[in-house]
Amino acid sequence: MRVSVQSAPFDLGAESVAFAAGAAGAGAVVTFTGIVRDNGGTLAAMEIEHYPGMTDRAIAAMMDQARARWSLTDALVIHRYGRLAGGEMIMMVATASPHRADAFAAAEFLMDYLKSRAPFWKKELGPDGAVWVAAKDEDEAALRRW
Repeated sequence: MRVSVQSAPFDLGAESVAFAAGAAGAGAVVTFTGIVRDNGGTLAAMEIEHYPGMTDRAIAAMMDQARARWSLTDALVIHRYGRLAGGEMIMMVATASPHRADAFAAAEFLMDYLKSRAPFWKKELGPDGAVWVAAKDEDEAALRRW
């Protein structure tokens, strides 16, 4: 299980290949990559802030919950912070399990928790200035199903 909170871009292909190669005993690997939405060309950038120790611990705790609920052989979360442009990769979740249902469920669980509960603060910069990104009802609804 690995958590990486970083400002630098990551190589999706290399991360996916390395994760799958190290997934001993897995019959399924699921990956998801989040991309900064461009909002129809109006987004100048997104700025993401966090508290380093707090963020790493919170994500690790989410991963522990996923491991307790599903049969995982491994999991990976990469999340970026700093200034990102529309179209840039913001995060990656990968899960490995002996069976695909557990890999998919655990990946979806982690994505929902990262979206709603991970301690990141996001600000969108556009033509009208900066706006903090507020929690969305649909994200909270997705989280409640777990």
